[in-house]
Amino acid sequence: MADRVTVIGWDGSPLTGAARSALGAATLVAGAAHHLALPEVPPAAERVRLGSVALAARRIAAHRGTAVVFADGDPGFFGVVRALRAPEFGLEVEVVPAVSAVAAAFARAGMPWDDAQVVAAHPRTLRRAVNVCRAHAKVAVLTAPGAGPAELGLLMEGVHRTFVICEELGTEREQVTVVTSDKAADHSWRDPNVVIVIGGPMGAAESGGWIAGRDPGTGPRGWVQPAEAYGGDLGEGETELLRAAQLARLGPRVGDLVWDIGCGSGAFAVEAARAGAAVIAVDRDPRACARTESAARRFGVQLDVVAGTAPHVLENLPEPDVVRIGGGGAALVSAVADRRPQRIVTHAATRDTAERVGRDLGEHGYRVECALLQSVELDTRAWTETERSVAFLLSGVLPDRAP
Repeated sequence: MADRVTVIGWDGSPLTGAARSALGAATLVAGAAHHLALPEVPPAAERVRLGSVALAARRIAAHRGTAVVFADGDPGFFGVVRALRAPEFGLEVEVVPAVSAVAAAFARAGMPWDDAQVVAAHPRTLRRAVNVCRAHAKVAVLTAPGAGPAELGLLMEGVHRTFVICEELGTEREQVTVVTSDKAADHSWRDPNVVIVIGGPMGAAESGGWIAGRDPGTGPRGWVQPAEAYGGDLGEGETELLRAAQLARLGPRVGDLVWDIGCGSGAFAVEAARAGAAVIAVDRDPRACARTESAARRFGVQLDVVAGTAPHVLENLPEPDVVRIGGGGAALVSAVADRRPQRIVTHAATRDTAERVGRDLGEHGYRVECALLQSVELDTRAWTETERSVAFLLSGVLPDRAP
């Protein structure tokens, strides 16, 4: 095992005294090509090109001597420190930090970033990173080959955003470019790069918040809001109790894409967006679409509203993680199940309909649960019943798809 491992963050600035001291004593230096070309790297030191961090960590663990690992930006922020400290390698590291690429990117853009979401995009996580960009007004994306500005732009088709693309920060080839998201795929971008994605209404943190990222205290308390918050006169499938149960079964979260089919007043769509998920609300009634857009503006959330009749309108929508179906029966549930979302929730007015929907979900491989929900509203001045609602709540979970 290496006698000492020092991780040096590099942001293009001259190396600090601590970094020079560690590098001068190094018998092994790992890093990217531009790190290994630095004149301070000892000529006699073994050089390891840092492609796979796991392979490099094994080399370092087996090395008898003093090792230095270079990383761009702050190596403790979506960097190599986490991988090097993994139990299988047994490495204890000292860290010489630098300005993170995200901090540098926002500095070049002249923008605050305490209210930004920060995501790391790889080919396997690109879709979830795009969902965060759909749902939030300010997002920094640390990209990777195969998950860069062009791929982000392609997957955000139909969603207008501004991209601030910062290439090769801290080097002589540094460049900052501002394009609209639909134009990002028209260019070739150099690695490494950071993309700042901007669009939609800014949250309270824009004027000075108290917590980094999305302020969880924005808006009124409660997972669901009363009908009056959405203009009253909600449909029978939009009662508070039913919406609360649907949210609990689906569990929408940051990185998810939610379909709300038959969005009605937009109540469920807004509440899923308040949980941090990206939401596409669908309804065939233009008045419902207008109400949903109005509700989104009122609550300061971002969501996409699509007018059209399901299931045909669903064909060109991006793949969902969870789906709420506000109406449409077994045929629509079957069409949605064909798209294999991880969770589906719907409701039925009768037991016969609930059985048909449940059987169809089961035939598609979903684990099905059904509950009879009854809600009775009382006038607390006289404790008399004012309204009663009954519905069968059905949910399906796909066991072979990760949550």
